[in-house]
Amino acid sequence: MTDALGEALHLMRMSGSFYCRTELTEPWGLTMPDMADCLWFHVLTSGSCEIEVDGHVTSLAPGDVLLVPGGEGHRLFSGSEAETPLVTTLPHTFETDNYAILRHGDGGAVTHLVCGAVRFDHPAAKHLIKVLPHVLYVRQADDMRATIDLMAAEARNLRPGGEAVITRLADVLVIQTIRSWLANDPAARTGWLGALQDQQIGQALALIHRDPAQPWTVERLAHQTAMSRSAFAARFTELVGEPAMRYVTRWRMHVAMNRLRDRDSTVSEIARGLGYESEAAFSRAFKRIVGVSPGQARAG
Repeated sequence: MTDALGEALHLMRMSGSFYCRTELTEPWGLTMPDMADCLWFHVLTSGSCEIEVDGHVTSLAPGDVLLVPGGEGHRLFSGSEAETPLVTTLPHTFETDNYAILRHGDGGAVTHLVCGAVRFDHPAAKHLIKVLPHVLYVRQADDMRATIDLMAAEARNLRPGGEAVITRLADVLVIQTIRSWLANDPAARTGWLGALQDQQIGQALALIHRDPAQPWTVERLAHQTAMSRSAFAARFTELVGEPAMRYVTRWRMHVAMNRLRDRDSTVSEIARGLGYESEAAFSRAFKRIVGVSPGQARAG
């Protein structure tokens, strides 16, 4: 059986990441900036913390993990009376270009956090992030305990190679948090996520994601999933929210956007690599789905 959801998780390789180990003493507060196209994560390894996203406050205890999948700006603080300066205005000690240590606060009780903002390159991973809840919070999950304990140990005593260990553990923890939500929240069984977990439609989605350049048709996808054309077309639209061939085209444009940003290929090469016989046909499809031409998308 095809595990389309598992494949989407497998493709969640992070890039353009920034990680920060924070040592905070009460009273303290921080404002995280809006980071478009990023996912914010916070892991509390000791102490206590309040996080406010869009006016909603969540209290974290050691071992808790909170994600802000859309990268919206938000506040962290020890108490409502604490000032919350923008974190980018505070002095950091940079261990590497992508890893820093922040010490901040007024000398009271100590809180340790590992925070970060990460991006995802693969279209399947990006799409998965977009359908996650506004805030994703996991409280002391048993299956994540070993990862959090290792991260806390490294954060307490940063040894040679500790930066590499913490950043890799953070990547693992983000995926574990998403997986925990997928397994336990009924909302994860609806829409595109629900379609990924459907035996037949999930198989079709996996085929499209693996090889968007194939000359897919409704008939071919139906045959691959052992369904009749009419039954497949109706079920795909019901679960995914749009007809199969529109999804194929839109998925190709997700892939195209990624390749345009890389700047390693010409528009003509991208068109051929996605199964289009001409650059003109690809450009028409791209503008219809994205709203601008490939050249404008690359320039922007």
